[in-house]
Amino acid sequence: MAGTAFGSVVQFRDVLGGLHLHEPTSLPVPNQLLPRLRLVDRTAPLAELDAMREEHALAGVPAAALITGSAGVGKSALALAWAHTVRPHYPDGQLYADLRGHADDGPVTPLTVLGDFLHALGVPIELIPGELAGRAALYRTVTHDRRLLVLLDDALTAAQVRPLLPTSPSSVTLVTSRLRLAGLLAGGARGVYVDRLDTAAALDLLRDTVGAERVDREPEAATELTELCMRLPLALTVAAARLASRPNWTLGEMAAVLAEEQRRLAVLTIGDDMAVRSALDLSYRALRPDAARIYRLLGLVPGATFSGGATAALADIPAVEARRLLGILTDANLLTDTAGGRYRFHHALVRLHAAQLADTTERADTREGAVARLLGWYLGTAARAERRLRPYRTGLPRDAEPRPSEITDFGGPTDALEWLESERANLTAAVTTAHDRGRHATAWQLTDAMWSLYLYRGHHMERLDVERTGLAAARACNDMEAEGKMLGRLGLTLNALGEPDEAAAHFTVALNLWRRLGERDREAGSLRRLGVVAAALGDKEQAITHFLAAIEIYREEGADRKAALALVELGGVLITQGRGADAVIYLEQARPGLTKVDDQYNQARLDIMLGRAHAGAGDLGTADEHLRRGLEQMTALGSSVGRAAALEALGELAKLSGRREEARHAWEQALSILDEPATATTARLHTHLNSLNDPH
Repeated sequence: MAGTAFGSVVQFRDVLGGLHLHEPTSLPVPNQLLPRLRLVDRTAPLAELDAMREEHALAGVPAAALITGSAGVGKSALALAWAHTVRPHYPDGQLYADLRGHADDGPVTPLTVLGDFLHALGVPIELIPGELAGRAALYRTVTHDRRLLVLLDDALTAAQVRPLLPTSPSSVTLVTSRLRLAGLLAGGARGVYVDRLDTAAALDLLRDTVGAERVDREPEAATELTELCMRLPLALTVAAARLASRPNWTLGEMAAVLAEEQRRLAVLTIGDDMAVRSALDLSYRALRPDAARIYRLLGLVPGATFSGGATAALADIPAVEARRLLGILTDANLLTDTAGGRYRFHHALVRLHAAQLADTTERADTREGAVARLLGWYLGTAARAERRLRPYRTGLPRDAEPRPSEITDFGGPTDALEWLESERANLTAAVTTAHDRGRHATAWQLTDAMWSLYLYRGHHMERLDVERTGLAAARACNDMEAEGKMLGRLGLTLNALGEPDEAAAHFTVALNLWRRLGERDREAGSLRRLGVVAAALGDKEQAITHFLAAIEIYREEGADRKAALALVELGGVLITQGRGADAVIYLEQARPGLTKVDDQYNQARLDIMLGRAHAGAGDLGTADEHLRRGLEQMTALGSSVGRAAALEALGELAKLSGRREEARHAWEQALSILDEPATATTARLHTHLNSLNDPH
């Protein structure tokens, strides 16, 4: 039988019993373009784009265009309008990414965008490589023969764009940027400059929004209004929206108000930005007082997005009212609603405008109170998520800010973990903001509350910065217990990143702190972590000594769960010594201490360790059972770190059994799940893979 297979292929000889193949539902062809925006008189640049596409089609090479111009000039509108026109020529998909080149929180990385694009093109998440080079290579492979249209909005650098260019000669890429990205132009991209509208086109845009009758009734005022808006589509659209909502205003009145606003803003802005900001000021003045207050306060939000719950806390209003006001601001084109019920400012200039209004309109104590309520909401909600994920962690200090009046709850651990993941950037920004504003207790408590997220998902490089801030905040509080906790957190991250010596230094400082405080339970924790580091450094005997000392203290203190964790880590060291049978004995002692507190994560971790121990003892069948159960549990918990650990061990078992290709697949899958190129685990996985190249 000959032909091409799509999906899974199974080769077999004899089948005993039933055979069931379950194919995952394939993703639809990606159609990610945003809706077409209003476009007026862009005949020349549209013709340039048409010519570019035709020339590259004849040459048989991928087409790319760099659309540049000032803020608010209509680059995105032009790109979207042309993309919608030519989309029938690209039936294999249209991809879109906002690269956020000028966002306050920094641009989006090509690593992130490639992950989204590959998944949209049908690559399962578990097969997407973790490092940029691997994702870029897979993207080139996947796009090689596809007819794709890619729109990359608001790019900052050529390096941000290059990995995102498809390789198919039947593809086209549109890039918008305020900057002339010489690196892209040198690589063959066609430069398309978008200038301000001419007067006639600006008047047409005004007519589209407020009606031809009003514009033609006051031609001089209409022309003056377009000039005050610098003939920029964004500024004109905002000003026209205000006129449309005020039918009794004349264009002359609007022009007079806009001229006054420009004089007021002249000390803050120059050139085209002033036209945009003055138009925004008019939009702001048209808001009802409650919506205007929300708009100002949102300028204080440290993160890039905000939900109804966060906004409610910020403004001290009910969540239902917050969502209503967010809708009003969205209708006014000041905010954009995003996935997951969150919002962001429509443009970086809008955010700056709101922040300036907050600084000039709100009293300092009002601003501080709003930020404190927001930080309290993040802390309280993160703590609630933490309790859903790890209910046995009780008595934790989470009292740095008053408890919010309304707090997000979660149906279960999965919802809690997804909230922590989706709010990760905002929580990180909140830690920094709290520390910078002198709210040090909030900063370290919020860092500690994020522990479950890091335990399940890793994010080690990002976590390193957060925990360094948390340690600095704890020390600024002169809180020795907080300092000890943050030293332990930071040490674990450093060890995971392959820095065991620095990790040991942090654990040693923490150990001395706990001994001074007489905290025996915490002292044992530092000993246990020093054992982990000793194992990483290859000093197995020292590691065993530390673990046994920690277990003795834990048992004296009645800390059964923590004793079980030390037993698991002791078992891990015995496995590396070739003492699999001994490891099984200690690991089985750990089970009661984990089951009595319903610690599902560490129960799954125990199964993975038991699988490795039984493999070391030669019982490969029992090893496989434990490892597959551990993988199933970690998958159900949503832990990428745990899944990778199970897959690494399954790969070791497959290699031990002579199934080298199965081992390769398991290790490659583990690498793709971790999405972190700089950790000790990823380095170890690469070593495993390299070992398969040795025929012996």
